[in-house]
Amino acid sequence: MKNSDYTTRFEAYLLTEKRVSDNTFGAYKKDIEQLSEFLGERLLTEIDVADLKSFLKELHDQGISARSLARKISTLKAFFRYLNTRFEIENISKDLRFPRLEKKLPRYLTEQEIKQLFIQAEKDRSALGERNRVMLYLMYVSGMRVTELVQLKTGSVHFDTGVIHIEGKGGKQRVVPISHGMCSMLSNFLQHVHPQLTKKQKTNFLFPVIYGRKVKPLTRQSFWSIIKSIWKKTGSKKDISPHQLRHSLATHMLKNGADLRSLQMLLGHENVSTVQIYTHVEKSHLRNVYDKKHPRS
Repeated sequence: MKNSDYTTRFEAYLLTEKRVSDNTFGAYKKDIEQLSEFLGERLLTEIDVADLKSFLKELHDQGISARSLARKISTLKAFFRYLNTRFEIENISKDLRFPRLEKKLPRYLTEQEIKQLFIQAEKDRSALGERNRVMLYLMYVSGMRVTELVQLKTGSVHFDTGVIHIEGKGGKQRVVPISHGMCSMLSNFLQHVHPQLTKKQKTNFLFPVIYGRKVKPLTRQSFWSIIKSIWKKTGSKKDISPHQLRHSLATHMLKNGADLRSLQMLLGHENVSTVQIYTHVEKSHLRNVYDKKHPRS
């Protein structure tokens, strides 16, 4: 088979069996396309680990970050593991080693900064402003990812039990509880604002927008732009991203006594070790409090 035949089947596998997110699929696809370009006419069945290392070295020499390089190594490992399993092609990626990554503490907003963000969001009482406000509140109280937020359906909200069903990475489902206040906000939104946004067209997207007369979900990029615009009105010079709301919720809950297992379930992480980074944030917070408040510090 040609190289393109293998890559096409791998892409189908990612979409149908692994059910990766659109963003993950796009990253895998780009990485494999870069490898194909590097190999040129050489067949996948004829290369060895030295070729993969040469490919990675070329990327490194181009100035790619260690984190991006690690992602590309993950792609290569997944790709050649697939080729080995399905076509008995030698897995030449086994000896690839990941670069050492510097652990960065997640950036988050303080509770006061969250309050200022919401104050600004409250000022726009238009239908779009109401939609943006509800999205901000929901993202913070649920800790969901921005992709999960914009892809929510109206049927995802269960008002009788006060929970939201979320489809996370790889199609994994989780249930997140929301407060009575959030339920009321969503109920009011669906009754009075949602019809204005869709111009009474039928749709099951919770946060819709009309593109070219068709109702579609709001894009991740659009929500990013919205949150930056609202944040700018607070006067803060601090950078912000939608993911910081997720980090903020986790940090604030940990400070208020939540355990790591609960955070893991809420955020939809496969391993509890993934949320342990928030303990470092909590420790740094404790250090600051100690330095400021202890009489002998």
